[in-house]
Amino acid sequence: MNSNNYFILTIDTFAIDTIERYPNLAKNKIPFINTEVNSNEIRILKAITKQVFHQTKITENIHLITYMKQQQLLETINFLQAEGITNPEIGIVLGTGLGKLVNEISIEKEIPYSNIPNFPVATVEFHSGKLIYGELSGKKVLVMAGRFHLYEGYNAWEVTYGIRTLHGLGIKNLLISNAAGAINLSYKKGDLMLIEDHINLQGSSPLAFKGANAFGNIFADMLEPYSKEINTKMLTVAKKQNIQLHTGIYTSVLGPQLETRAEYRMLQIFETDAVGMSTVPEVIVAKQLNLPCAAISVLTDECDPKNLQPVDIAEIIAIAGKAEPKMIALFKGVIEML
Repeated sequence: MNSNNYFILTIDTFAIDTIERYPNLAKNKIPFINTEVNSNEIRILKAITKQVFHQTKITENIHLITYMKQQQLLETINFLQAEGITNPEIGIVLGTGLGKLVNEISIEKEIPYSNIPNFPVATVEFHSGKLIYGELSGKKVLVMAGRFHLYEGYNAWEVTYGIRTLHGLGIKNLLISNAAGAINLSYKKGDLMLIEDHINLQGSSPLAFKGANAFGNIFADMLEPYSKEINTKMLTVAKKQNIQLHTGIYTSVLGPQLETRAEYRMLQIFETDAVGMSTVPEVIVAKQLNLPCAAISVLTDECDPKNLQPVDIAEIIAIAGKAEPKMIALFKGVIEML
């Protein structure tokens, strides 16, 4: 085999999984030559033609994993644009029990995640799993009605795939919501908290993968993970509408189990105000993409290690539902100002 005509690339576990899950993508985008496959691994990807490298402007030292991720993302974006999602201004991610915002939208397009090429599928029963495009408060919005979590078995790339897709479609600002437990004992269930900073205890970063620099600076500056400008607008809207809005630090853990008394004590020592299982990966990716974002936690339970009560998931969902109108009012007010 002439080295002038072919490059030898190695392939890691993710790329193996990608090829197995998306055989048409691999088949259509990359001409495989003499690829040996068994049930456990793809041993060697032997060759990619110079023509493919030339057409896609991929240099010799870029891993196949990067190329395939770029192609997946491009395929997703092209599909959604062809479906009529062409000029979204604001992206919104709706958390557990917080799906009623979609009732306020003049919907132009609604697409189940399962119909979108390469898009993960929400497996949590409280997440509807739809991408919704329309108008809210005079702006074009693109809403993820349901998110993805590491505890569902997705990796960090998949958990944040929606954020990269929204950015690729053109959003200029990102609003995120979640349901969280109150670590700050002066905050009560049913309250809202505007996130000012966060602590990542999920044990991973969505920027830690081979070829991540192809999607932006992996050394994203986290001095201001949440936009001060959007947060100021959020507080202004809250004051104008007489909505109590706490501010604080959010800690994201892996889950899906809830925390022990000892873990709640640890979080109190960390001076965190709320704990949940999402949001942080999405915000990290937003920072890599230079995408201004803000996030609100709906506090659904009180995490007092000295007076801990069994948690009823149905009650958490119910509390989120009762607090949701306040969150909707805040989002609508801020969208008008963006």
